[in-house]
Amino acid sequence: MKAIIPVAGAGTKLRPHTYTQPKALIPLAGKTILSIIVDQLHESGIKDFIFIIGYLGEKIQDYVEKKYPDLNCHFVQQNERFGIGHAINLTREIVGTDEVMIVLGDTIADYNVKEIIDAPVSMLGIKKVDDPRDFGVAEVEDDGTVSKVIEKPAIPKSNMALVGVYKIKETDFMFSCLENLIVTNPKGYEEFSLTDALECMMQRGAAFKSFKVNNWFDCGKKETLLESNATLLKKFGGNVKEDHNYENTIIIPPVSIAEGCDIKNSVIGPNVTIGEHTSITYAIIKDSIIGSYSKLHEIVLNTSLIGSDADVRGVSRNLNIGDNTAIDLGGSSK
Repeated sequence: MKAIIPVAGAGTKLRPHTYTQPKALIPLAGKTILSIIVDQLHESGIKDFIFIIGYLGEKIQDYVEKKYPDLNCHFVQQNERFGIGHAINLTREIVGTDEVMIVLGDTIADYNVKEIIDAPVSMLGIKKVDDPRDFGVAEVEDDGTVSKVIEKPAIPKSNMALVGVYKIKETDFMFSCLENLIVTNPKGYEEFSLTDALECMMQRGAAFKSFKVNNWFDCGKKETLLESNATLLKKFGGNVKEDHNYENTIIIPPVSIAEGCDIKNSVIGPNVTIGEHTSITYAIIKDSIIGSYSKLHEIVLNTSLIGSDADVRGVSRNLNIGDNTAIDLGGSSK
């Protein structure tokens, strides 16, 4: 069993942060989006990983090699943005005929990973949504069998969205269908979806069962990323070193504060994640994510996303600030 994690996307909905930082490496509840995915799969026995990289791919590779030196990792470059189906097809030679778990690089879901890995047939993760038109959609029989999948239907016949977690047993079928879609491109697409290949597999007789995920955390844009951070902090319980020495500071759980932070005269929490070696003075921060090596002074932040190496001083604001940014909200005339 191998795991395929596509992380080649540009993360345009999270700009300006993704100009300098891959979306998969944004801190979330004391980890990164990518580490939560990898840890889930590794803890269930998978040791062979294939990362499909593109935009800022060298940062993904550096992070994985340093954090997971004992894993057997391959890095496949997707230079053209031709969609997830095209990305998966690039892994064909590495996968061979092995079964695979495919987890999209911005998908965090709560499910029994080992149970899905051990399933005798291919499995598709699903979740009921109010408006499925922006997702791949599965039509599911009463016994859980998936009879049809379709990508972003204009008139959905089901409200069961594909969450981006797939266990594929017949990988030879999958790659054959992907190759056929990409070479013939019968619908004239500029991007190729994995969903179309799955439908092709079903038409050729491959059996698919569905499984419902308990939670599905959306990490695609600022508002839902902050909601996911709060939920995961509650789930993981936060992480603040017991031997910390934050002068005249109140911490309201759940909060995750990385090592090397200097915090004085502040109120932190609830639902706050702070990256390593960040300095905070005279601040009130709640429901926010703060990157590493940032400096915050005389600021009140609520539902804010602050990148790494940012320097922020001033008054209360709702902010969305990228890396390497210096802002003085106090209006000083220095």
